[in-house]
Amino acid sequence: MDGTWRNWAGNQRTRPVRTVRARDTDEVAAGVRAAAEDGLRVKAIGSGHSFTGVGVPDGVAIAAPSDPARIRLDGPTAHVPAGVTLHALNRRLWELGRALPNLGDIEAQTVAGAISTGTHGTGAGYRGIAAQVEGVELVLADGSAHRPSGTELAAARIGLGALGVLTEVSLRTVPAFRLRATETVRPLAEVLDGLDALTAAHDHVEFYWFPHTELAVLKVNDRAGDDTRGRGRAAAWIGDELLGNAGFGLACRAGELAGSLVPRLNGFLAHRMPAGSYVGRSYEVFCSPRRVRFVEMEYAVPRAALPEAFAGLRTAAARHGHGVTFPVEVRVLGADDVPLSTAYGRDTAYLAVHVRAGRPFEAYFGAVEPVLSALDGRPHWGKLHTMTAEALRSRYPAYDDVVAVRDRLDPEGRFRNPYLDRVLGVPCASPT
Repeated sequence: MDGTWRNWAGNQRTRPVRTVRARDTDEVAAGVRAAAEDGLRVKAIGSGHSFTGVGVPDGVAIAAPSDPARIRLDGPTAHVPAGVTLHALNRRLWELGRALPNLGDIEAQTVAGAISTGTHGTGAGYRGIAAQVEGVELVLADGSAHRPSGTELAAARIGLGALGVLTEVSLRTVPAFRLRATETVRPLAEVLDGLDALTAAHDHVEFYWFPHTELAVLKVNDRAGDDTRGRGRAAAWIGDELLGNAGFGLACRAGELAGSLVPRLNGFLAHRMPAGSYVGRSYEVFCSPRRVRFVEMEYAVPRAALPEAFAGLRTAAARHGHGVTFPVEVRVLGADDVPLSTAYGRDTAYLAVHVRAGRPFEAYFGAVEPVLSALDGRPHWGKLHTMTAEALRSRYPAYDDVVAVRDRLDPEGRFRNPYLDRVLGVPCASPT
């Protein structure tokens, strides 16, 4: 081990002065106080699934308590150590007869990382994970443990790690449920024209468009009750592993060797995605393994702007995404009241673009970003973008409220890093 910290995609890396793997709140507090004595910054680290520098430690890295045995249930509320992964939480909740009502498609994140960056999932009648937060425990810059309320709690629900180190998160849960996933390959125009009807008729809807084709893979998830008809997990595994991972990996490498093959490769993959349906535990259906590493940019636009946003993205992909084999992911979500949520105050559509890790992405992402930004787009905090505090302030009505909470709780900037300086500005009392 060379002491280097790197994220999952490998595009962010640094060497912390030291790393503290805390077992409880007291050890987090001790780590923060020791960092202050040494004049070092502190950054909580999770699973490294952000592509931006939001979680990059440039002083002391602290891994929050992560023992799943400490998950406890109080009625519908689960109190969870902040460093527990969604993978572990989902399975423990199932044992307790509970579940989270909505999830993203990756469950490797820690609970703290997922809420701090705004992991959201899909569903026009549902909201992101942070909207389920009922309380948190933070270790502040002076080493004290703090349970915020009011505007402080609102800010901490998606706090970007700027307020302190999360040690515990209290999440609203629902009774455990199963989902039926139905996956079909359809003409892109049909999916776009029928999307409003689809999102009204189904709990969770998303589609993947393969660039340079006229095809989309549509996935709808609905509460299944006791209905377990349809193909089983073996068929789902074929889609997730053989096509979603191995197939994409081979297609990416082939496309890199011969860019002219990309349209045919994308069409080949789209046509061979397994059609049909299966039923599984909610988290098994929401989440899929991701073994082909990539970098990603995702923007949230007002739901009504989706047709214009997709048309602009498609034009940008035609001009600047010649070798792109990863599909574009499109999702929808209901409005919420979390100040730094990308769905704050508006029904939202998400458009995400991907490139295999280690490959050039700047031209493609650089062509897509202004299209989505011009439609009052908000970038996902954990996915690549170029926005600064000045631009972001106008996108979030409660932005200044969050910054004021940050300045009050961490006036000296103990939890700063370069990314946070870019998107939130520098606390007034912080040394330059």
